[in-house]
Amino acid sequence: MRFMLDQAQTDFGRTLDRMLGGAGTPHAVRAWGRGEHAPGRAVWGRLADAGVTGLAVPEAYEGVGPLPVELGVAYVAAGRHAVPGPLAETAAAAVLLAGLAEGGTARSGQVAGDWLPRIADGRALVTLAAADGGPYALDADAADAVFAVAGEELWLAPGHGPVQPSFDPARRLARPLPGGELLARGPAVAAAAARAADWAAFATAALSLGTGLALVERTAAYVRQRTQFGRPIGSFQAVKHRLADALIGLEFARPLLYGAAVALASGPTGGALASGSTGDVRAEVAAAKVATGEAAYTAARTALQLHGALGYTDEYELSLWIRKARALRSAWGSPSVCRARVLAP
Repeated sequence: MRFMLDQAQTDFGRTLDRMLGGAGTPHAVRAWGRGEHAPGRAVWGRLADAGVTGLAVPEAYEGVGPLPVELGVAYVAAGRHAVPGPLAETAAAAVLLAGLAEGGTARSGQVAGDWLPRIADGRALVTLAAADGGPYALDADAADAVFAVAGEELWLAPGHGPVQPSFDPARRLARPLPGGELLARGPAVAAAAARAADWAAFATAALSLGTGLALVERTAAYVRQRTQFGRPIGSFQAVKHRLADALIGLEFARPLLYGAAVALASGPTGGALASGSTGDVRAEVAAAKVATGEAAYTAARTALQLHGALGYTDEYELSLWIRKARALRSAWGSPSVCRARVLAP
């Protein structure tokens, strides 16, 4: 099977790439890491205007989704430009709330009706803490709502604890405070949370792919300019091989990412039960997550080594992507966890 984007999807990605290229995301990332959210929220507003925030929200709640392929395209562009904020978590929260509303309880429908339209049009930036994502909520200090899954319960947390140091300063981690408002309880919560975790892992995989591509592109530009022994270092065979290996890893991961998107769209986590089982969908997502995460991490190591001492400096923009590649590799499923899911019978 070939996982090729159609013309509309390709054009969508190019449009986002051009838009984000002029959005000043490096400045927004650095400000976000300091706890200053206004520049990042401005970038978020641009994504909302382009329809990105509505891709995981069903049409019944003023969204345009769920459209995992288009979401993958958008998040690759977001990763390429290091957009800050809980992108994967907002999409996962939308899937979680929509999944609970499908269960038919009046309370779940009310919660979905309150939050999903606001997520779809970009008014609400939300985050999610769930077992698959660890004990922390990403960017809880910037979010309009912190949803927390505890077993078979979904809570709207009353706040968050202290922000913890992170390998990527722009990924600000905090534990949701206990208590708050109980939104739903029962087996449906666990089932919806599992669906949401698959979407979070898929979104993180797309961000990883974009991050890796940016690292290779920036490094290729650098080695064409940096000279040694009177020649650009990009002309040395060893440098060419390192960059080629990094790019091959990313390009091999790309069809796995869009294969996972097709699985999400057609399998149980996409709404209608098709030929794949829930386990099949989770395995497809896990394969994409481990492939993109490892490829982006390899690209980060290559970029760091080929830039030499320059690559170690926080002031140099490259560090924004290097740090992000390492953090995304472990978010919503470490490589060992994802490999276990792929190999599970």
